[in-house]
Amino acid sequence: MKPAGTQPPAPGTPARTPSPALTAWRFVMVFGVVSLLMDFVYEGARSVTGPLLAHLGASAAVVGIVTGAGEAAALGLRLVSGPLADRSGRFWAWTVAGYALTAAAVPLLGLAGALWAACTLVVTERVGKAVRSPAKDTLLSHATAATGRGRGFAVHEAMDQIGALLGPLTVAGVLALTGDDYAPALGVLALPGVAALALLLRLRAKVVDPAAYETTAGEPTGKGSGPGQTGRPRLPRAFWVYAAFTAATLLGFATFGVLSYHLVARHLIPTATVPVLYAAAMAADALAALATGWLYDHLGARVLVVLPVLSAAVPLLAFTDTVWIVVLGALVWGAAVGVQESTLRATVADLVPMGRRATAYGIFAGIMGAAAMAGGALTGILYDVSIPTLITVVVAVQAASLVLLWATRAQRA
Repeated sequence: MKPAGTQPPAPGTPARTPSPALTAWRFVMVFGVVSLLMDFVYEGARSVTGPLLAHLGASAAVVGIVTGAGEAAALGLRLVSGPLADRSGRFWAWTVAGYALTAAAVPLLGLAGALWAACTLVVTERVGKAVRSPAKDTLLSHATAATGRGRGFAVHEAMDQIGALLGPLTVAGVLALTGDDYAPALGVLALPGVAALALLLRLRAKVVDPAAYETTAGEPTGKGSGPGQTGRPRLPRAFWVYAAFTAATLLGFATFGVLSYHLVARHLIPTATVPVLYAAAMAADALAALATGWLYDHLGARVLVVLPVLSAAVPLLAFTDTVWIVVLGALVWGAAVGVQESTLRATVADLVPMGRRATAYGIFAGIMGAAAMAGGALTGILYDVSIPTLITVVVAVQAASLVLLWATRAQRA
């Protein structure tokens, strides 16, 4: 199946890719606005997932399992959506469908009156991310071939986090005005969701085939790089070692659901303040993405050593009973997420040729999903058992991940 909007070349003539109507940086920026609006939607909802589920009767273990399962859905299902996007070549269609699913699920979450319904919608919202992400990351990877991998993904992630800042602040404001009523707080998020879909459709009309950016930049595409072709190259060994490193960092990484549960259960801050703290964490996310993205383009994958260090510091800080230390822990958590969402993705694009990239992103995310679910459940259960044990386990896992990062660099050498 050919990508929408393309025409097959005449017999005996080479295929020609139409020049995009936007520059590579303009494409990244407009796509960044789309992500900004959609982050406004789903990060606004995620900022109160822990308190919302607790309000409906969930324990810390349930919050950890559900939020971990949501991340597993967001990541693990890409094992299917990634290869399907590569084979069909319909990267735009997968991207639009995934954004639409998320835009619909979030306002409904505010209307959920039962724990099972809320848990289902939390996971459904994450399924939308699974549907779109491999295709979206592939579209972006083409443009970042011209802008610089680290910087392109970092700028996109930083723009994400503007929305991730505005969404939680909006939810916090509505909760404060309505006496912690989740229905209007999440219902208002339908507006940026509609705006994001409208802008995405306009961007698709402007740039039908973003692969032209990578072709112009002179990046190798790899054998059989076109959609639906057979005989595509195997994923390199360095990719698999790198995926193992990433999985280890997530296995010992607490979800914000468990962090926010701690804040509310220990009566450290009011419920309406939790989204404000989440917004601050997203600001730290943006700054960390920009910093590590710039460093990645100059220093390479060695900059990723910061991720295990940040991940190990989170439980040491966030699960105390001193408010300012807990706040610092939440900011460190946000910085770690910024590295995960930008520089980790940029490295995949450098490890894998064009024709297998959506598949690689899908497999990479699937491995991350299994680790995220295990990590969410592990931290939630250990929180109920013993916080010192939780801290010890997380630090040990992050130390092991440093060995895998060294092995990744050895494979690439």
